Amino acid sequence: MQSDVLTFIARMQGIEMTDAATHRVFNQVPDLAHYNLFATDPTLRKALERLGGGWHAEALEAFGARLGEPEVQAWAADANRYTPELHTHSRTGERIDEVIFHPSWHALLALLRSQQLQALPFAQPRAGAWMARTAGYFLQAQVESGSLCPTTMTLASIPVLRKETALFAELEPRLYAAQHDPRDLPWREKTAIMIGMGMTEKQGGSDVRANTTVARPVSGEGRGAEYALTGHKWFFSAPMCDAHLVVARMGAEDGPLSCFFVPRFRDDGSKNPVQIQRLKDKLGNRSNSSSEVEFRDATGILIGEEGRGIPTIIEMATNTRLDCVIGSAAILRAALVQALHHTRHRMAFGRLLADQPLMRNVLADLALESEAATLLMMELSHAFEHADTDPLAAAWKRVVTPAAKFWICKRALEATGEAMEVWGGNGYVEDGPMARLYREAPVNSIWEGSGNIMCLDVLRAIQRAPDDASLLLQDLARRAGGNAAVRAELASLQAMLRGSPEQLETQARRFAQGLVLTAQAALMLAHADAENAECFVASRLGRQHGRVFGTLDADENVLKRVFERAWEG
Repeated sequence: MQSDVLTFIARMQGIEMTDAATHRVFNQVPDLAHYNLFATDPTLRKALERLGGGWHAEALEAFGARLGEPEVQAWAADANRYTPELHTHSRTGERIDEVIFHPSWHALLALLRSQQLQALPFAQPRAGAWMARTAGYFLQAQVESGSLCPTTMTLASIPVLRKETALFAELEPRLYAAQHDPRDLPWREKTAIMIGMGMTEKQGGSDVRANTTVARPVSGEGRGAEYALTGHKWFFSAPMCDAHLVVARMGAEDGPLSCFFVPRFRDDGSKNPVQIQRLKDKLGNRSNSSSEVEFRDATGILIGEEGRGIPTIIEMATNTRLDCVIGSAAILRAALVQALHHTRHRMAFGRLLADQPLMRNVLADLALESEAATLLMMELSHAFEHADTDPLAAAWKRVVTPAAKFWICKRALEATGEAMEVWGGNGYVEDGPMARLYREAPVNSIWEGSGNIMCLDVLRAIQRAPDDASLLLQDLARRAGGNAAVRAELASLQAMLRGSPEQLETQARRFAQGLVLTAQAALMLAHADAENAECFVASRLGRQHGRVFGTLDADENVLKRVFERAWEG
């Protein structure tokens, strides 16, 4: 009755009421789903085969298809939407220091473990194992970044823990396990475990030598003995890991730094007093719980020799830095693929975005950045596999790893912003994938040493082993096949190395950038399509390109072919 009255009044006033919709939805881009992350990536597939990991291609094909399913993408979104919750006490008042995760977090960890990405090179020590692991990690990193943190730390802990024969005999099957065990139990009662790291303190940040946490002997002294740790850690990632490798000083705040295995539970089943003060409210990487903790006479077992804490950190950090490179290369890839997908569906001014000349330039530039990062990441993995027996591989590992972490991580920051701009306003809202990608991008530049530290580590590596620089530069010249732009950049790098130490330190960023761009150019010339390599070298070395995407000097049809080769989707 009321509806009839309203209709009558509206008609008397000359208003026509209808049920017609105000608009119809069109020219919106569907979610990118039901695609195979491995099968659509020609650069990754070819590099895997060329570097000896082709035996793992079938498994990666299945993994890539799984990661492209809507269910997995929903897990990634949910794990970052429903963030970890800290519960310091039980209902009845006992101290429990427990972090509760959304089920999607555990589903993502189960995926990572199913591929043995926390241990594959050690669990399956065969030719190509490092490249196989790198490819798998790269694929999952395109979907979700937070779950990578405990996976990386577990991998990095294995070379250190293997030196403790008795302890590792018990740890090994649980570290290598291909399943995820989410139960909060003493590590010996679990089928699979994760290992974290505890280095950073309030006063020191990246300067671990400023640490003040103290370890005092409880039962015996020296390697394998039990100590009580008192102190704090300002960044203690993944506090629900089953144990952490922690750096502390022996006996007093001015004692030598050593490394300790600190389990979540003591051997008697009681909770080890590593008390979580709060979880960090981070810009990105929100699915992962980063915390502040205090040690209140927490039990720790001395790992390695007394006073060898810093070399232990360096060994672990080298592995984690490789994962920073892989993770940022994955963000570059994910941003590119999302931009390509969007422009192949979105119309503007009567044409698809992908058919517009200036957009083609941007897309081609993003494609070159991603391709060069992927080639470098795989080459570094090859170096990690052969560093113990090949001096050239060792030089790549020592010198190029920190340089690549510096440059690739920074390029991911710029590329995600550019890809978000390709999406326009739709990229700036949290409903789509771009906002999370953008917020994830900075973490790898900061974690395990920020940009300046990486560049100074490049110089320190060269100073410790001067022959490394010669080996590297000769290798790059050989791979580039006499390319004039590469020769010119190599001459510039050699000139910087001949300068005074003070001048070289001032130019450390310029040196690291030049080294990475030269390495990428050489790899592109050796292994990429000739058009792609020519565009990359001309833009990155010939014109010192790097700050703005979309400024390539190339024919429109060449640009189209460059980005079409990037993603076979």
